[in-house]
Amino acid sequence: MVTQKKTKKKTKKKTIRSQSKGSMVRKPKSTELWVVKIGSQLIMEGGPLLIRALMQEVAYLMKYKSIKIVWVTSGAIASARQRLDYQWRSLPEKQALSALGQPMLMDLYNLALQSQGLMGAQVLLSYSDFKRKESRTHLCNTIYQLLDWNAVPLLNENDVVATDEIQFGDNDQLSAKVACELKANRLVILTHVEGLYDREPSQNGAQLVDFLPRVNQVMIREALAFQKSSLGRGGISSKLLAAQKASQAGIPTFLVRGSTDKVLTRLWQKENIGTRISGKRSLKKDFND
Repeated sequence: MVTQKKTKKKTKKKTIRSQSKGSMVRKPKSTELWVVKIGSQLIMEGGPLLIRALMQEVAYLMKYKSIKIVWVTSGAIASARQRLDYQWRSLPEKQALSALGQPMLMDLYNLALQSQGLMGAQVLLSYSDFKRKESRTHLCNTIYQLLDWNAVPLLNENDVVATDEIQFGDNDQLSAKVACELKANRLVILTHVEGLYDREPSQNGAQLVDFLPRVNQVMIREALAFQKSSLGRGGISSKLLAAQKASQAGIPTFLVRGSTDKVLTRLWQKENIGTRISGKRSLKKDFND
């Protein structure tokens, strides 16, 4: 009887250890991982042609440069608004537009990716997904598995369940959180302007800032006065805040115009376009991280 009890205890412990191992984050095989974010205004202005051009670049970088890319995309609500010619007036209407627009958005990406022999994988996230370590671990494992299968994870906030009290605020913040969780090599934020300017871009004499060693709170407060996108929730202050979070994790951020020809390839080629914001760990190795 004593021997049987010991056997049962050993079996139980073995099961617990096995479950614990199953929750461990698997590292991707690729040595380079980018998180790329694109906003609503850029998608609406560029349409299917822009998405197709960007996905061609994604395919090139994945197939020939061994770079894994996680894509964070806005545009679900804006897509439905454009199709229905309707401006939401309440939270249920906004959430319903998101439900209608998300499949429209995925259709754009899937058509573009399929033409390159790739698959897109929809990943909708809510703020609560990042509050528990177990949820973050499962998220990382899922994304790493998709990358191993050479699929392109297409991330967006789940606006169907998001409210003002429980949301990221905009996808700039979502992209920064994802980059930090995945330990990405760089965060690329595609915008409808060239990058960060020393003042409102529409003002005379505005100069592009090509490099920032760091982002501080004064810069973020000053940027709050800049005009926001007419379609999205984020402005330049939101992008600086995202860059600050990434920098604290040692991840450099690139703010670039998304409609620039071969924009992702040119970043890989270390061409000086847009604004580069250093990762905190190193000011000299950002292009090689």
